[in-house]
Amino acid sequence: MVRTAVVGGGVVGLSVGIELLDAGHAVVLIDNDDAAQAASWGNAGHVAVEQVEPLASFEAVKSMPQRLFLRGGALSFPPAAVAAWLPFGLKLLAASSPSRFRKGCAALRPLMEQAMPAWASLVERIGAPDLLKQDGHFVLWNEPRKAIAGKAAWESADTGVAQVKPAAPAELEALGKLGRFTVAGAIRFAGSGQIADLGDLRDALRVAFAARGGTIVSGTATLRRVGNGVEVDGVEADRVVVCAGVRSRTIMAALGLKVPMIAERGYHIRADAAAWPKDMPPVVFEERSMIVTRYRDSLQAASFVELGKVDAPADPRKWERLEQHVAELGLPVSGPFRRWMGCRPTLPDYLPAIGRSAKANNLYYAFGHQHLGLTLAPITGKLVAAMMAGEQPAVPLEPFDIRRFG
Repeated sequence: MVRTAVVGGGVVGLSVGIELLDAGHAVVLIDNDDAAQAASWGNAGHVAVEQVEPLASFEAVKSMPQRLFLRGGALSFPPAAVAAWLPFGLKLLAASSPSRFRKGCAALRPLMEQAMPAWASLVERIGAPDLLKQDGHFVLWNEPRKAIAGKAAWESADTGVAQVKPAAPAELEALGKLGRFTVAGAIRFAGSGQIADLGDLRDALRVAFAARGGTIVSGTATLRRVGNGVEVDGVEADRVVVCAGVRSRTIMAALGLKVPMIAERGYHIRADAAAWPKDMPPVVFEERSMIVTRYRDSLQAASFVELGKVDAPADPRKWERLEQHVAELGLPVSGPFRRWMGCRPTLPDYLPAIGRSAKANNLYYAFGHQHLGLTLAPITGKLVAAMMAGEQPAVPLEPFDIRRFG
């Protein structure tokens, strides 16, 4: 029996671990996030199969000045983190060329096509099918001019297996009752979905992992090079899979492997969900770059793309901006809000890193999923298990090899 250590207990690490257990491995998962503060457990809960186009694009770069936090937008470059975001930004510019953008779309498309089926399979196998809601989501606008432009942009975008259609009259009426705001236009996505509750998902995945014979070790993994491979201090393992999110950069660097990843920090606020319709899918208020998600016992508003350092203090202005949005929209939720900030692991081309190290023959990796970690976790688990079994993965992995950065 192959003994495998999985480093990282987020949604990607747990998905990889479950797939490996089902493939016959003996798996030890090492997780230093006992408080469940990682991005896996604080995101928008959105299974975003429509996001086939990487955020590294000429259009995204061109729109950056209008999206800056200081101008009311969601994009933030903290001055204290310039040493982190400046070199990352230069690599992002290079990755946003038309040719690399087209390659990025071609790489993401097959992943997105299999993301929802992989989720459906996983929740069924762990005995929690009600955790996946395949109800799509809404995007709405409050200003007529922006509604026209926004709808046209989405209708012309590559959304993969997700379909876009104008919101029906009854849907527009329901959206208008969510608060005190005007719905100038809205679209409904079909094919996307959400996780019913992230806390329940974490519990279900950990229970399923343990039920299959997996062992979870609480603590920080220390990896070191030994000959042509790597070892984990205190853990007997034939193979190692690094799935530690944004912390993967430090782990790989200690092994002599450079990864140009940045902490893309997001923020959310949560409060009681009693006044929000239980059957309402996630709603994106596009002018405010904010997504509102109903979980089982809470309503969450999330936003912001803050390129910074992993351990820098949170910026309270981001939470205050979210609370301002909620108040101005008249959403039926009030404080005291529970506040959270977490780090998305983002690479300059906005593609994940999934592969096997060329410098350590027993080292595998799956990290850097940026905004798509929740969406792509189950299919990533399947791909890693196939790769480690010497099988042909269902999706070509060459575009996700970390060597693409040199």
